[in-house]
Amino acid sequence: MILASQPLLAAATTAGPTLGGLDWLAICGYFAVLFCVGWWVVSKSKKTADDYFLAGRNLGWWVIGASIFASNIGSEHIVGLAGSGAKDGVAMAHYELHAWCLLVLAWVFVPFYMRSRVFTMPEFLERRFCGKSRQVLTWVSLVTFVVSKIAVGIFAGGIVFATLLPEISIKLGGIVIDSFWIGSVSVVLLTGLYTTLGGMRAVAYNDAVQVVVLIGGSALLTFYGLHKLGGWDELRAVCGSDMFNLWKPIVPAGQIATWAPVKEVNEAGAIVKQAWYFNTNFPWLGMAICAPVIGLWYWCTDQYIVQRALGAPNETIARQGSIFAAFLKLFPVYLFIIPGLIFFALTKSGKLPEMPEGSDPQGAFPLLVKYLLPAGLRGIVVAGLLSALMGSLAGVFNACSTLFTVDIYQKYNPNASQEKLVSVGRTATVVMVVIALAWIPVVKGAEGLYGYLQSVQGYLAPPVFVVFFFGVFWKRLNAQGCLWAMIVGFVVGLFRMLVDTPVTLSHGKFHYAEGSFLWIVSNINFQYFSILITIISAIVMVAVSYASKPPDDAHISGLTFATASEADKAKTAASWTAKDVIFSCVVMAFIVGAYLYFTG
Repeated sequence: MILASQPLLAAATTAGPTLGGLDWLAICGYFAVLFCVGWWVVSKSKKTADDYFLAGRNLGWWVIGASIFASNIGSEHIVGLAGSGAKDGVAMAHYELHAWCLLVLAWVFVPFYMRSRVFTMPEFLERRFCGKSRQVLTWVSLVTFVVSKIAVGIFAGGIVFATLLPEISIKLGGIVIDSFWIGSVSVVLLTGLYTTLGGMRAVAYNDAVQVVVLIGGSALLTFYGLHKLGGWDELRAVCGSDMFNLWKPIVPAGQIATWAPVKEVNEAGAIVKQAWYFNTNFPWLGMAICAPVIGLWYWCTDQYIVQRALGAPNETIARQGSIFAAFLKLFPVYLFIIPGLIFFALTKSGKLPEMPEGSDPQGAFPLLVKYLLPAGLRGIVVAGLLSALMGSLAGVFNACSTLFTVDIYQKYNPNASQEKLVSVGRTATVVMVVIALAWIPVVKGAEGLYGYLQSVQGYLAPPVFVVFFFGVFWKRLNAQGCLWAMIVGFVVGLFRMLVDTPVTLSHGKFHYAEGSFLWIVSNINFQYFSILITIISAIVMVAVSYASKPPDDAHISGLTFATASEADKAKTAASWTAKDVIFSCVVMAFIVGAYLYFTG
């Protein structure tokens, strides 16, 4: 996820084509379809927790896959990936090629989640370990959702509106409300409305519609961009081999990439400094270890994503939906990153106006929409951007609602009726919408927030990754080990976040005394620090578990590979077919092919 900086707001509103009648017709048609889908969903909804939070556990595989993909791809994702492509080439494709993590969800975790019949990830953690672990994960997840997913999504959505609809404003007395505010508030309210009324079913089915618009619109932009530039070969020629290399662009200038600590070299190529604390870009070791840890946490254990798979009627559908999501996850490299390279090539070759000096390239995608697409198609792509924003916000609203209702409210009110749970869930969604609206002024005034938000996942994900993955593979690990691994891991991560805060708030003007302990902590690359948290969490979990009593096999029956019954294993074996294996292999083939093509 990427936030644009303030220079982008100035660059984004530069003169260019604006939306015409055909564009507005396309946008209105899109919203009409969403309204019809939402109305149909609400009319079919039942007042039960199962229906509101998990769509009655009756979602089809294609809806699950589309909803997982739509939840992941927000406006900030599109804007950020295109901006990264314009600046660093295909380097960020590493994260998009983590589609293989969804295959891990499909083949490793789906059997455990489906047989446990849980509503949330903290609930599964309680089944495997203890209630205290559930409480810790619930509160950490809620805070993370508010600070990162909602904040970034709203800001990027505002950037899209400021870029594409700069002329829209409302004057109330002496106050002028610009397009950033109008767009952000409108989309948050609309998304909150259908999420509140329809719950998970409304989110999932609207996501299915949004994915079609999003992929189709982005494909059109890529096609028009390549056509104007002169084709794929011209793109490679203008951008050069470095921008088409997955590895070279992620190594900072003056450094070389090795499996050892990052090294700084002089112009002659001689090593002048070797250390672990270069806090810039994405070093090899971090990409090789930290990125998969964050990816596996996000795709396999994050409520925001996994809740869609939990809405399946059985293990077969959940697995097929996850595999379909893995296939869809292959598209962003070509539909969002490549347009960034196209923007770079078009401006470099003089076929598009260059952005003002000092401006951020995060405006690449919306500016391509302004300059390249004809009337009507421009509206379709704008609708796609709105789709992305609404899909990601709806997902986080619904996930937060589920976590609060199931893991907090129901925990203390176990006898609450189904109608009451649905009512509390809707109220929780409304509260999240209000928080989102209140957060807009904070996010709009932020600058340099992206680096901080990007690191949030690196600091908070490792202990969750450790307890889930170690938990299903290693039956000897117990509740005490899980709880202390999460506490220690989160404390270390929060400590690093607190150390970073003065630097972040001062936009890099504040510095700790060079060589001091806090200076070293602050300058360790966030990926390296994330690896450190992973190691610490793992050591604590294993040490504490073996220093205390082993868990009761009856308590963890069916929740680890070692305690799965023969009946469970037989049921899982019967839930997949050769077709599932073939499609999984196809996804892996595309991933390997992309690495081979974009390397060297």
